[in-house]
Amino acid sequence: MKLAYVTIYDARVLGTSSSNEWSGTGYYIAEAIKSRAVSLEYIGPLESNLTIEIIGKLKRHYHELFHKTYVKHVAPLLLKNYAKQVSQKLSTIEPDIIFSATVEPIAYLECDRPIVFWADATFANLIDFYPQYSNLCQESINCGHRMEKLALQKCDLAIYASDWAAQTAIDYYQADPSKVKVVPFGANLKNERNFEQVKTLVKSRPSNKCKLLFLGVDWYRKGGDIALKIAKELNKKGLETELTVVGCQPIVEEPLPDFVNVLGFISKSSQEGLQLIHQLISESHFLILPSIAECYGVVLCEANSFGVPCLATKVGGIPTIIKNNVNGRLFNKNADIVEYCQYIAYFFRNYPSYEKLALSSFHEYKSRLNWSVAGQTIKKLLTSAMPFKQPQSRYYAISSRT
Repeated sequence: MKLAYVTIYDARVLGTSSSNEWSGTGYYIAEAIKSRAVSLEYIGPLESNLTIEIIGKLKRHYHELFHKTYVKHVAPLLLKNYAKQVSQKLSTIEPDIIFSATVEPIAYLECDRPIVFWADATFANLIDFYPQYSNLCQESINCGHRMEKLALQKCDLAIYASDWAAQTAIDYYQADPSKVKVVPFGANLKNERNFEQVKTLVKSRPSNKCKLLFLGVDWYRKGGDIALKIAKELNKKGLETELTVVGCQPIVEEPLPDFVNVLGFISKSSQEGLQLIHQLISESHFLILPSIAECYGVVLCEANSFGVPCLATKVGGIPTIIKNNVNGRLFNKNADIVEYCQYIAYFFRNYPSYEKLALSSFHEYKSRLNWSVAGQTIKKLLTSAMPFKQPQSRYYAISSRT
């Protein structure tokens, strides 16, 4: 099986600024597929400088005249440019399947091979969910929905990382349920741990002090303010608690308490940064991520890979990852911090229950939240999407698409 792997950015090297646009997920998708003996031809990065310059003028126009947000990446001019570049490169590759990470490069693509994409959200999921998709101009709304509809009509398989996104494709865009699949993303960390190693990590965590880890680049969207309130309340109630903040600077109106450690952004692209991330996760009792908006949450999988349960909100794609009392706990977006505190305090009063939850979290990672399992599932789906091939013929039937 030969795939043309389409990404807007360069997905071949982990650690470049472009591959980090999606937290490195595009790179790990490729590695997961290649590990299943699938041949991959990379198409990307795609050029966009000229069209982005033209579209940028439209964005300024909508902002200055109408105080509305214009989303550049759904503009037909840009998407058609992407499709043209992909089409030109396909002529020299002759793949069995075109496989795209996200729908943008293939929405306007015309070709005679099956098209498959793997995404974490639909455009409908994003509107008024993420800050950058709020207050959109009508043109961007129309273009975004058109992009999504075209991709779903053209594709042979629409794979999503969560049930939330997959259901929206069916309910909002009337996608054919038979070609909509759910395959969770894995953890974007290369080092693997076995059960005995994780058991040792869990045993090494103190039973008389709670260590919470907040890992996110957006303080408010990821719920950093809620995490801080929870840590304050736990200390107030007598459970010594430490909150470590990685990825951003807390936005507060008063000096931070001594129990808060702010480490800023730590790059996984350096060995030192990667080792520090590993250490911080492995030493923590819980990863806390009370996000108000989250399409998926790869960091939750990463925490589970160290036997760290996750405390998160029941929003977006997170419920596909976190199962209550199996690998963490989900809370309503408007939940009182007392609910979080009671849940955490219970495990420190019944510490063997915490150790059981931690090992159960690792089991969830090993059984369904890793790239090896994802790659195996994707290969099966791709095999099912392969077109019928006549013996001794190099030509494939052209699939009928609207």
